[in-house]
Amino acid sequence: MAVQEARHGADGGEPWGAHEGGCTCGDCPHGARAGHRRAVAEFLLMRDGFAAGQGLPAAVAHSASASRQWVSEELTQSAEAVAERGRAEGAAWLARLWRRTACAVWASVVVLLLVQALTAIGAGWTAARTAGLVAALVVAGSLTAASWFHRARGGVLAPVIGEDNRLSTSRAVAVAWTLFVAYAVLVLVGRLAAASDSRERDALLSGLELARGAGVVTVLAVVCGIAVLVRRVVGLRVLGQRLQKVRADRPRAADLLTDDSGRGTFADIQYVVIGAVALLFAGVRLARRPDQLPDLPWGLAVVVLVSAATYVAGKYAEGGRPVILSVVRSREAGDLDGPIRTGDDIEIRGAGFVPPGAQRADRLSRMVVRIGPVNVHVPLVPVAGGFSNPSDEVLTVPVPADVEPGRVEVQVVTAAGAETNRYAIDVTD
Repeated sequence: MAVQEARHGADGGEPWGAHEGGCTCGDCPHGARAGHRRAVAEFLLMRDGFAAGQGLPAAVAHSASASRQWVSEELTQSAEAVAERGRAEGAAWLARLWRRTACAVWASVVVLLLVQALTAIGAGWTAARTAGLVAALVVAGSLTAASWFHRARGGVLAPVIGEDNRLSTSRAVAVAWTLFVAYAVLVLVGRLAAASDSRERDALLSGLELARGAGVVTVLAVVCGIAVLVRRVVGLRVLGQRLQKVRADRPRAADLLTDDSGRGTFADIQYVVIGAVALLFAGVRLARRPDQLPDLPWGLAVVVLVSAATYVAGKYAEGGRPVILSVVRSREAGDLDGPIRTGDDIEIRGAGFVPPGAQRADRLSRMVVRIGPVNVHVPLVPVAGGFSNPSDEVLTVPVPADVEPGRVEVQVVTAAGAETNRYAIDVTD
């Protein structure tokens, strides 16, 4: 589909930056989205064409190394254009997200009103229903005001967007429990303000005692503490080069259940699922007993705490520093065996060369191999549907002529800025 769209533009169809209305600036959301989609289509056409051996100029076609270098430079420039379009689309998407989040908040208030109206049939409208609706209006108004002040950062979602521009699972769970507890307290405040009998007021005040809501308070304290702890742990591991993080173009809902590469992770999934189930139980308890804080049974609270501990353990276990295991001379079919010389290709074998979320061409093109004092950019080698070089386990780079013969050290710098160990090789004349 993207290839057909690129061919349509190349054949004289709609201009690359245009959409309905004729805007070509790329600043508005529609223009940024269309510009990014078409830049991706152009890049895919170029990559697949080079993978099929098409588009090479005659001046470099005779040399395998020259053609590889030329192809890599062309793909790098095109990938940088795609990345720039992606960042513009992400900024435009965040700018318009606050309206959607505000609409979702008020839609939740409408749903609450409908549920209360339906359940009031036969039972009658009570002061607890009024207090619940007023509390929902206060929370929704506060969230809407906060989303306006943070409209450039995603509105209501701004507090749960991490430094890597992804939704943070720990922050999302903590914010959900914080909002629920705040709503529950507001319900009690509303009932207390409307109570005229002293005995009713005393009963409502006793509903705020710790003995009534110890489970909810414990869970709230733990999930908020984990949100702070995980941020600290991730930051320290990134600074210590034990964890590689690359920035995303924009947050996605799937970030709550997946790692940076988009694969589902058990630690995140179980934390979100168990937290959501416990929150649903607490919500039902609040609806049944609106005169006190939700009484979360200790058995369910312990389940949430075990889930939280598993999540933290998963954060400590993920990642790892990239490592070089061996470096050998790359040999083509028919070549003679021999030592590594300047001009030869070397194959660097190891693990962790491509960080999660860095599989795009603009990220891969930032990888560098230090061979002695010389920095060598890893060439992009296209194949149908992707790249054969670089990969997470193997890198192939040429030994430049500037490398002096003798014993030199090889080191890889990944797209996230992490450095591998140094591996010594012998370069001969």
